[in-house]
Amino acid sequence: MTSNNRRILVTGGGTFLGDNIAAALLAEGAEVTLLVRPGHEERLGPLRQRVRWLTADVWDSASLRGRARGHGVVIHTVGSLTENPQQGLTFHRLNFVSTRNVAAMCVSDGVPSMVLLSSARAPWFSRGYLRSKREAEAYLQRVGVRGIVIRAPLTYPRGGKRPIFFELMTLFASVPPLAWTPLGRIAPMPVDVLARGTARIALAADRGPTIYYARELRRRNSRQEASGQAKPSGSGPSLTPTQVNAFELLDDDTPFGWLPPEDPSRS
Repeated sequence: MTSNNRRILVTGGGTFLGDNIAAALLAEGAEVTLLVRPGHEERLGPLRQRVRWLTADVWDSASLRGRARGHGVVIHTVGSLTENPQQGLTFHRLNFVSTRNVAAMCVSDGVPSMVLLSSARAPWFSRGYLRSKREAEAYLQRVGVRGIVIRAPLTYPRGGKRPIFFELMTLFASVPPLAWTPLGRIAPMPVDVLARGTARIALAADRGPTIYYARELRRRNSRQEASGQAKPSGSGPSLTPTQVNAFELLDDDTPFGWLPPEDPSRS
């Protein structure tokens, strides 16, 4: 079975993080497939016309069979910061089980690399959430794919209102020497910076380390991109005229994440 390193499948189509990463990949000239939860195809908006999309439920391993065939990388973005154990929505199921199922899809479909969007350790994240993310990371390193982990901070869309505490953290963490301290790992960053960094790591020929933090994501953005001042036609070295300003394809009201069906037996 052959795979194309510039063919990338992204889970979480129709969500805030999945769609932003897909837009960043398009701007880099990648061929993008979005995995969309059945019944939620309309959430892709204008992006639907620019990507290949497939339906599957990441909590139903049978629905994932064959979805990643022919791709060089899978980027897994699905998870949740909150849980609802009464409905079977535990951190373990939301973050670990989805990763386990997607990793199994990669192995069975012959995908050589999988990128997991994980989380930096910050005081505003619960222990249960972080534990489930670390369990997912550990599992990914044990299966038969090259596992790449991105321990991301909180992200936000540019232009929206945020608590002044987070605004100051973002400002201070963007400049040395604070950028080299633990603050640089946990300070919130614009979602387009995270998306470009993730896209460029996934597309890199030699991907270097297996765990990346916020500093490495920022380094893969130009100064203009990191500050939000980059012109659309200059966002990537492989950008083509048909892929200019891919972020304009995104809907403002895109939801932040998936939740699985309430039936806890589907794990």
